[in-house]
Amino acid sequence: QVQLVESGGGLVQPGGSLRLSCLASGFTFSGYRMSWYRQAPGKERELVATISSTGDFTNYADSMKGRFTISRDNLKNTVYLQMNSLKPEDTAVYYCKAVWVVGGRDYWGQGTQVTVSS
Repeated sequence: QVQLVESGGGLVQPGGSLRLSCLASGFTFSGYRMSWYRQAPGKERELVATISSTGDFTNYADSMKGRFTISRDNLKNTVYLQMNSLKPEDTAVYYCKAVWVVGGRDYWGQGTQVTVSS
């Protein structure tokens, strides 16, 4: 069965760093575009970053640009989100998403909590 399992979340102080991982299984990982989303209580789920299937193209939301970096290792079936200079407003549940554009298929992970607080 298809699975996306996020890890690496936790509590960090403002200005700190965190690295999230999403381990995929049950599908051809290298054929999917991968994204990170986040959702804070009472707010809409928003796109954080996207990386193409080959890793040649990345895209970031404006508020994350310059602080976050998305990457992937197709040999390990894993996508990463390096988060630097974290702010309290980055506090949210972070979700991993896989998309097969041509086939119109997508999968979601269960999310991992990131809390930025003094």
